[in-house]
Amino acid sequence: MEAIKCKTRELSAAKHPAMWNWSAAKKNEADMQETAEENLNAAHYNDENVESSHSQEMDGMGKRTMCAQYCISFADVEKAHINIRDFVHLTPVLTSSILNQVAGRNLFFKCELFQKTGSFKVRGALNAIRGLIPAPSGKPKAVVTHSSGNHGQALAYAAKLEGIPAYIVVPQTAPNCKKLAIQAYGASIVYSEQSDESRENVTKRIMEETEGIMVHPNQEPAVMAGQGTIAMEVLNQVPLVDALVVPVGGGGMVAGIAITVKALRPSVKVYAAEPLNADDCYQSKLKGELTPNPYPPETIADGVKSSIGLNTWPVIRDLVDDVFTVTEEEIKYATQLVWERMKLLIEPTAGVGVAAVLSQHFQTISPEVKNICIVLSGGNVDLTSVTWLKQSERPAPYQSVFV
Repeated sequence: MEAIKCKTRELSAAKHPAMWNWSAAKKNEADMQETAEENLNAAHYNDENVESSHSQEMDGMGKRTMCAQYCISFADVEKAHINIRDFVHLTPVLTSSILNQVAGRNLFFKCELFQKTGSFKVRGALNAIRGLIPAPSGKPKAVVTHSSGNHGQALAYAAKLEGIPAYIVVPQTAPNCKKLAIQAYGASIVYSEQSDESRENVTKRIMEETEGIMVHPNQEPAVMAGQGTIAMEVLNQVPLVDALVVPVGGGGMVAGIAITVKALRPSVKVYAAEPLNADDCYQSKLKGELTPNPYPPETIADGVKSSIGLNTWPVIRDLVDDVFTVTEEEIKYATQLVWERMKLLIEPTAGVGVAAVLSQHFQTISPEVKNICIVLSGGNVDLTSVTWLKQSERPAPYQSVFV
């Protein structure tokens, strides 16, 4: 198989040599635990599948890129766990008999809405920021990212802990609660239009003006590894779990989780869930090639509007078992159902995974996949903008649920 070309953020080995090592696509197999190594090999994570496991190239603009089968290994997730465990919450796993009844399966909810900054994003942000600190030349002058809100909050929080200025490029349409939280953590907000082109242009300009380092919200390997620590916790908290369901936007969380699950428990399924209006992950799996959303998607789940990328796609292609898409109405009702029955104020992005498990499509999954853990990705809800709550006929899976 030809090596996959994975774009990583531009790094200067002269300025931050430790950072370059930290972003390496894959560690030597000898550094991994024997059991993890065997499981990863069984999941097609081996050097036989790739001509060059981590060869370096220069693209047409003279910028460093990476060629790799996967841009992280389970060893990276283990290191991330050690790196961040004293700075994040071990979030609880909750259950609901009512939702079990509706789904016809045993559901377990990994409550990342109780995580610091209100979402799972702090895991990856902390791992990335803490990876910058050992650089011999000292702390970077600034860190820069683009975010619809949650990664921006997480990076602002992590940067503040280490005394590093943070600049967050945010679309003007981002929820007010998320923008205010970013500022509360001490970061500077720079607005962009909703399009990818505007976001990238503004981000590039801010990086040049501040001489800052880019920490990508989902394609940065250290971010992916940090998000993978969720799966390490779930496998301990729910030993009999048969599958994890993960909302997917850029794919950093589902990629990190898939790497971890297939290393530790290859028989456990990993399912991605996304809005039908932003179904690039589904289309990519269907076509067998990376297929980004052609236009900015319109969805209530603002945290999964971005498309999967060059670093997350190979992992999703090989290790994610299936992708489920859900309609806007299904997302709304699933979110409202969790609010009403579980008393958990999740954001609609977290409701995407719940909607997927309650969908008709999910009923085609074997009944042997009985114990399912859904990652409730966050709870940063702008209550002043919740105008979509309405009284109307509920979709079929919800009609038997009484509030």
